[in-house]
Amino acid sequence: KELSQKAGMEIEYLVSASEALDFPAESFDVVTACQCFMYFDKKIIVPKIHKWLKTNGHLAVLFMAWLPDESAIAAKSEELVLKYNPDWTGAHWQRRTVVEPDWASGFFSLANAVAFDVPVRFTRDSWHGRIKSCRGIGASSLTETEIANWEKEHLAFLQTVPEQFDILHYVTILDLEKL
Repeated sequence: KELSQKAGMEIEYLVSASEALDFPAESFDVVTACQCFMYFDKKIIVPKIHKWLKTNGHLAVLFMAWLPDESAIAAKSEELVLKYNPDWTGAHWQRRTVVEPDWASGFFSLANAVAFDVPVRFTRDSWHGRIKSCRGIGASSLTETEIANWEKEHLAFLQTVPEQFDILHYVTILDLEKL
């Protein structure tokens, strides 16, 4: 918010669950969702976004995930998360064919789909923060003691890897056009 104000931009920021938002019909040319759409209640938000978009409007959904089968560091980090949170559903991500999602039916058609790999540079500290913030640790129901024990193990593991390293991520972008 401060950066946009310093740049002379007038942007209204809203903090809300997406499902609770309400805008007039045909308010937007494009709605974007980055790294979050999987958490939304599609039965509520998809019809709302459809209403908010102008004719020929687009919904762009970006998702990216590290590929643990292609990085020993990511694989070991996931192993430690699963040790403390065996019910975590974010592990073992692999490339998938990008297709029109079922939830788009009746509201959107697939205009474009892009998928690509990108190496993301981390330091030991930034990777530790990234993993700690994942829903397997930071957004889970782990106790403070479990988080502290995980953190101790993860930090010890990270001392065995280079100070800087790349983790390969798989990126998908769905461009859905309003029907």
